[in-house]
Amino acid sequence: MEEMRKLLEVMEQLRHPRTGCPWDLAQDYASIAPCTIEEAYEVVDAIERGDMDDLCDELGDLLFQVVFYAQIAKEEGRFDFSQVAEQITEKLIRRHPHLFSDSPDGESQVADHRATWEQIKAKERRNKGVATQHMGALHGVASALPALTRAVKLQKRAADAGFDWPVIEAVLEKVQEELDEVREVLEQDQGAQRMQHEIGDLLQSVTNLSRHAGIDPETALREANQRFERRFASVEAQCIAQGVTPATAGLDALEVMWLRAKLAE
Repeated sequence: MEEMRKLLEVMEQLRHPRTGCPWDLAQDYASIAPCTIEEAYEVVDAIERGDMDDLCDELGDLLFQVVFYAQIAKEEGRFDFSQVAEQITEKLIRRHPHLFSDSPDGESQVADHRATWEQIKAKERRNKGVATQHMGALHGVASALPALTRAVKLQKRAADAGFDWPVIEAVLEKVQEELDEVREVLEQDQGAQRMQHEIGDLLQSVTNLSRHAGIDPETALREANQRFERRFASVEAQCIAQGVTPATAGLDALEVMWLRAKLAE
């Protein structure tokens, strides 16, 4: 593809030892990793706003991150972009046997695609660990993921291994149990470290509740943040109209404004 070839050439020029861009030459895997995370979130933001022109632009920025990593690896003699593309192509074919395999049980695999997908991924993880060490069910869930996303992935792995609540009602009871423990720590003034521990357990339980309900907690929290921003902006506007500030309006008045903003939605 001509456009892809041109992009790779531009990347090579940016990293040329003598004539390249000083900033690009100074980067390594670790230094551009935060940029990759930021670009991924900007892709999500464009999608949520429904801005397809911006999405095209942001996808380009994200693709550049992949090309950047591949160029550094090429310079080190590790791999290049073509190997990255080759490996993901092989992986997609391997994980979709119902589409790319002549196996006679292809139709049954379609019916239980998720189970087949997870079995193939588990086999891939085992194969990676053959020459090193035994890998548990939770091995390989990236520690750099957002905490909510990582919690869901860990819980899914544990569930696939048989460690899961059978019904959502049991998860609700666990959430209540963890909330009671937070209240106990607060009432007994057991300190910040203990409170952090119990709130972490509570968040883990709420995340598990989201998973059982079929809701992505990252998406749910982003939407909740957006609602909070809109409603608080409405509260600020109401304060201005009344000649007060949120700091001087009083909690009771602010609550009335908040409910008014909520009802307006």
